Parts: sequence; C-alpha cells; structure tokens
Amino acid sequence: MRIIETEIYLYKIPMVPFTISTGTMHFAQNVLIKIMTDEGIIGFGECSAFPMIVGETQWSCYHNAKDFAAFWKGKDPQAIPERLAELDTIIAGNYTAKSAFDMALYDIAAKVNNQPLYAYLGGSQKTIESDLTIGIDTPLKMAAQAIEFVEKGVRMIKVKLGKSPTEDVERIKQIREAIGYETILRIDANQGWHKNDALNVLQQLAPYDIQFCEQPMRKYEDDSLPALVAASPIAIMADESVFTHHDARRIIAQKACHSMNIKFSKSGGIQEAIKIHDLAKSNQIPCMMGGMLESRLALSAKMHFSMAHDNIKYHDMDTCLLGHLADPVIGGVTFNGMHLSIGDAPGIGAEVDPKYLAKLESCKV
Repeated sequence: MRIIETEIYLYKIPMVPFTISTGTMHFAQNVLIKIMTDEGIIGFGECSAFPMIVGETQWSCYHNAKDFAAFWKGKDPQAIPERLAELDTIIAGNYTAKSAFDMALYDIAAKVNNQPLYAYLGGSQKTIESDLTIGIDTPLKMAAQAIEFVEKGVRMIKVKLGKSPTEDVERIKQIREAIGYETILRIDANQGWHKNDALNVLQQLAPYDIQFCEQPMRKYEDDSLPALVAASPIAIMADESVFTHHDARRIIAQKACHSMNIKFSKSGGIQEAIKIHDLAKSNQIPCMMGGMLESRLALSAKMHFSMAHDNIKYHDMDTCLLGHLADPVIGGVTFNGMHLSIGDAPGIGAEVDPKYLAKLESCKV
C-alpha cells in the first residue's frame, strides 16, 4: 500500500466565544487531512490548534501539513512508527500538526484490518461518561451555567479558573451554593496562578469538595510542583506540564502530580498517547482523556482510545459541545446526555460532510 495524495483543509468551526485563563477562542482552529492510498482506503485525521497552550496556530499546522504530506507521498502508511519518526526529521515539536497525520495512519491501519479503531488498539465496547466545562465568566454567570448543566443531567462539571485567585474562590463558592455537593466539580487553572498563590488558593477551595485541580501553575514553574503536590489538600493533575512521555517520566520521577491529562493535539497523537498512558499506568498515575476544540471526528478517535486503555479514569470529552455552531461530521461518536458511545464501523468510523469541506480553503499534495 502506498500514499498517493493528501487533502488538507483549514477546518474552521465557528463557536460561541470560550474563555480560559490564557485567552478567548472565537472559533475552533482545526486542520483536517485525508490521506488517499492506492488501494482506495482513506485515512482521516484532525488536529485542533490552541496557540496559547501549544504555540501552534491553524495556519502553522496547515503549512506544516503540506511538508508532511509531500514527504510521505509514495510511502507505506502501515509503517506507522517509521512514518511518524520521519515527521520529527522535518521539524521538532509541532505536535498538534503531527497528531492529525498520526490519527490518519491509525484510521487506515484499522480499516485495513476491517476493525473499529478501539478493537485494533486491543479494546472493547463500553459507554463513557464525560464532564462538561464552564468557561471563565463572572461568578454569577458561571453559577447560572452550572445550574443549567445540572438541570440537564450533567453529573461532572469542569470549571475553568486562573484569572484571579480571589475571584476564582468566589466563582467556586457561588457554584457550590447554586448546585450543592452532589455534582462532581473539577477545576482547571490552565497555568493561571502564580506559584506563590497556588497553595493558598487550593486551601481556600478545599472546603468545596474539588475532585482535582488541573495545571495550577506555569509549565516553567514545574520545579515548584513537587512541593505543591505534597502540601495541597486538592489532588493535582498535570496537563500543560506533560506533552510527551519524556515529560511524563520527569514529572512522575519528581512526584509532581497525582494524575495526568492526555491530549492528542498536545502529544502528537495516538502513538505518543499510548506511551504516556502505559508509563503512567506502570506508576499508578491515573489519566484523563482531554482535548482542545476538536470536532466529533477527533473526538471519535479519542473515544476509541479510551475504550482501549484502562488507565483512562477520567473523561473530559466535551470539546465539540463547547459552543460549536456547526457539526459537519458524519458518523462517529454520539451523545446521550454526557454518555458517549460509538459503533463498530472500521477505523475511526467518522468523516466530514463533503459539502462542508467544499466551502473551506484547502490544497492537495
């Protein structure tokens, strides 16, 4: 089997503005690729650029994709480790762009074996329940959003914080007063707190029964994480501190987290996510399956991964529910409330409506 052509799309999805500590996103800055083979099998891949987190933009991913596609033309897509290693010879880092190509290769491999991706990865069917995220706003508006979520049956809410320690405490206080204590609350500071403030904020938030706090401080302050983990009354989850399995190994060795968030667009895709998962599992560090602002196509790949990896204990798989104003995906994962399920179609089992793609800027390599 050989790669004969790759289609690359600026897969822009309009959305309601979504705010975290590092900034506001007004649209999903995604890139979609379709890898064509000489045997008629097509592999779909999607990445979601989050410039404030990973340092990649939709345009950088798009242009990198052209170079990747040209380098792979005529080569065997089933030699996954070899193909992905080649991308590192083209450019260091840039894991978001690379994740789309990784995903497309796994889609092809599962289709060649006539298996849904979860089965190809060694998993089995199961239903997964996700949380639903509240972006940063005023305490009153965030509390109102939490009430709306609970009324819809949401049992786990993730709350974005990190703008102001004082306001963050007030945000959680008002949310708990509004919805009570039956709903699980998770918080994510997205590196927003200074290392001198983080412990004090976590101590003030502890009475509000928080399941865990994601990434309280900047990645460049990782040297302060071990002390925070040892003293914090709330469990600490590493997110931006762990891009690759090399980061995971370092953070685990330093006892700098209680759990880790795995994201394809942060790590480079499925192959690297497996390495992070397995390393964390061997060290009794539970993981969460997270994401950026992917559509249901990449979300479907994450669903398959979660079904195949038993150390994924937490699921933050609400990306396409965070204000997306369009859903151009055909097939793939479906929602029943916040419970996700997917069928047994070969590969990822999802594609994007050709009519939607026809409206997007694109190229062929």
